[in-house]
Amino acid sequence: MTKPSPEPINPDRLVELSRAVLESDRFPCLATNDGDQPRLRPVSPVKTDGFTVYIGNLRRYAKTAEIAANPKVELCYMDEGHNQVRITGVAEVVTERAVLQEIWDANPLLQQFLGDLDNPEFVLYRVRPNRVRYMQEWALEYYEVPL
Repeated sequence: MTKPSPEPINPDRLVELSRAVLESDRFPCLATNDGDQPRLRPVSPVKTDGFTVYIGNLRRYAKTAEIAANPKVELCYMDEGHNQVRITGVAEVVTERAVLQEIWDANPLLQQFLGDLDNPEFVLYRVRPNRVRYMQEWALEYYEVPL
């Protein structure tokens, strides 16, 4: 088998290429820490603004306590071509009513599942990126994406 040779990447296209990966992966994986044990699970972001990602959650889920103890998280996205984007950041609970309402109004599934925006089980996280990296399949190296 011939070793694949990745196409060179124009650094001016890193933001565009990365956003395309985000748009194509509906269920990225979210990494948190449970003490000294990493935890990874697929999530379904409810909004993405650039590289800031909003994730709905239920208060009773384990990731709630994990993020409260250590808000440093990482999201990993992958498209069908196996190109990857990793967003390293800090998760914070969204408390701004206007942001909560906007996301609630745009997500019928949240409405159906939770019934009411003020459901005490509902937690909305905003992951603010401090680092974004892109890897093209077979390139075996990450490119730093400007924020």
